[in-house]
Amino acid sequence: MLASHVIGASWYLSSIGRQYSCWKQRCHEEIYTPPHCNVKFLDCSKIKAMGAERENWLTLTTVLARCDAKNGDSDFKFGMFAEAFTSQVASSTFVEKYVYCLWWGLRNLSSYGQTLSTSTFIGETIFCIVLCIFGLILFAQLIGNMQTYLSSMTLRLEEWRIKRRDMEEWMRHRQLPPDLQDRVRRFEQYRWLTTRGVKEEEILKSLPQDLRREIQRHLCLNLVRGVPFFAQMDDQLLDAICERLTSSLSTQGSYIVREGDPVDDMLFVIRGQMESSTTNGGRSGFYNSIALRPGDFCGEELLTWALLPSSSQNLPSSTRTVKTLTEVEAFALSAEDLKFVAMQFKRLHSMKLQHAFRYYSNQWRTWGACFLQTGWRRYKKKKLAKELALHENLGGSHGHHIGATILASKFASNTKRGIAQKLRVAQATSPSTFSLVKPDDPDFTEEV
Repeated sequence: MLASHVIGASWYLSSIGRQYSCWKQRCHEEIYTPPHCNVKFLDCSKIKAMGAERENWLTLTTVLARCDAKNGDSDFKFGMFAEAFTSQVASSTFVEKYVYCLWWGLRNLSSYGQTLSTSTFIGETIFCIVLCIFGLILFAQLIGNMQTYLSSMTLRLEEWRIKRRDMEEWMRHRQLPPDLQDRVRRFEQYRWLTTRGVKEEEILKSLPQDLRREIQRHLCLNLVRGVPFFAQMDDQLLDAICERLTSSLSTQGSYIVREGDPVDDMLFVIRGQMESSTTNGGRSGFYNSIALRPGDFCGEELLTWALLPSSSQNLPSSTRTVKTLTEVEAFALSAEDLKFVAMQFKRLHSMKLQHAFRYYSNQWRTWGACFLQTGWRRYKKKKLAKELALHENLGGSHGHHIGATILASKFASNTKRGIAQKLRVAQATSPSTFSLVKPDDPDFTEEV
């Protein structure tokens, strides 16, 4: 397109120059014969100065008629520049001139000037030669780029076919079940469609550290900021996280992690949708499920583990089962990298980030819902107990008084049990314990 602009503009300017050359040539022929042409008559800056003399010359001269490209009797050969006047390009608006010249350059570059009709004017001939050579160079460059691209794609495609053939032979040798083989094939197909065989990790490792950091920042920073929890962090902390993020692909129906399994990394969803569910350790009648969409994350147990100053080497167990509902593209942050960031950047321990983590954590939301349910049930039980006690007092029955006494003793024992449990928790808590530790599970077994 740039070459078409240059060629089209050069052609238009050369056309104007060719028209002026014709006027000057015919004017010199009329210098000594009436109506006595003066070259100054052709100068636009001196139109007002010449005045009536120029007007009289215009009414008598034949210069304009003999230099009209649309006049078939003209003996001046405009060659390929005649199109600028026969198509009325010179008298058109600026936008019309611009578009037409661009089209003229693109048309003749693609045809190497084969459709041009030239005169014997040497400047015009040289222009056509340059146009033809320039078109051939651009075409050769296009063919070379396409050949390089196709050879690269063919090589990667052949490598992928060989790898897939080896994988098929291995799956048949190991006698994998058909459904498992289909899952492997879907994953390989999805990875090829996503990456086209390009190994990003190897490309990044071959670059200097500063370039690697800038590329990771360009690729990941906006996506990481899309996660509401990370939006609370400053740029330095986000850069440290972006440097350690790796790409992760998952096909539909894959289990990212199961409840009770160790959590290896945190996943930040970029595209796709996942389901996160929990049974709260296999509790009967308990089930909670939510959908994870772009901007959400899973594996928050790893963040709690990394922020604890006295955390062990054993990875935390997952409290939820995460399954992909569609093809998912995400960024993964491993346990080692997260622990390193937590140790190097103490700002990750700030109360603001702790509150943000609790607000956006699905695990903490589940706990909060459970505690609200427990509190509501206890409130209903206390309200019912007060109503029963009031009814018994009004009835005055001895048997009813016995029932109220038993009910009161049960509530007293439950209250003592709750106080003792809080004391045990307070005694076990030390100043070094981090505040993101899971709260006590709500007790749903209390009965009136």
